[in-house]
Amino acid sequence: MTTEDIIIQIFYAVDHAMLKVRKVPQAKLYPSEVVTIGILFALKGGHFRAFCRWLKRDYEALFGGLPDRTTLLRQLRAQQYQADALLSEASVLNVIDTFPIELLFPIRAGRTKRQLGTKNRDKGRWSIGVKMCWILNVLGQVVAWHWLPMNQPDQDFLPLVDLIKDDGLVRADMRLRCKKGIPETLKLCLKGTWNDRMMVETTFSLLTVVCQAKKMFHRTARHLEARLSSMAAMFNVLIGLDRRLHPDHKFTLSIAEFSL
Repeated sequence: MTTEDIIIQIFYAVDHAMLKVRKVPQAKLYPSEVVTIGILFALKGGHFRAFCRWLKRDYEALFGGLPDRTTLLRQLRAQQYQADALLSEASVLNVIDTFPIELLFPIRAGRTKRQLGTKNRDKGRWSIGVKMCWILNVLGQVVAWHWLPMNQPDQDFLPLVDLIKDDGLVRADMRLRCKKGIPETLKLCLKGTWNDRMMVETTFSLLTVVCQAKKMFHRTARHLEARLSSMAAMFNVLIGLDRRLHPDHKFTLSIAEFSL
């Protein structure tokens, strides 16, 4: 599958989900086109400036013309709620886990008062960044997401579980235990039990290898939230697209075919 085919398939899936969303007369792009661009950025990774050069140089014709980089960035923030509309429904059994994202090298800590990330250990090394939390349903699609500074404990994501408390059970590892109590719908699993929870580890491995999501370069919370929202929408769209193109992949997680 060529890159052009991937972009067309993603746009078709997004546009089909946003049929009722109308375009503002003054806007150059339709909302579904903006969400598609956000998904492409989340899939390709790297710096937004380099992504814009790549998109404008090679695939501008697919969008009928692109606005300048700063305007496009503002539109991605404005259409964030449309990307959140692509989240999936919770299932009877769900799983929750966190994914650390590095924003700065530790040596650059404290150079600005508006520093977004915080310092903490990640895989045995110090890094400065944030921590993203996903809840996945039984099909491996994102149900809800949130982010916090990296030095925040995993227990601070417990309110995210309450959002789907009426929809199903959420399984987690022991890092979400809290002496103040946990939601009734949260089930803590000891190591070696409920091994189907490893689905979320496969998901985060795909984000690391395919999307280079382990390191981001955002400096403001609004831009970071727009990126994380697009990343959740990207994963749901690609998982659905993979299963539509390959019906035998019904219970597998694979997005490597769509790598840019």
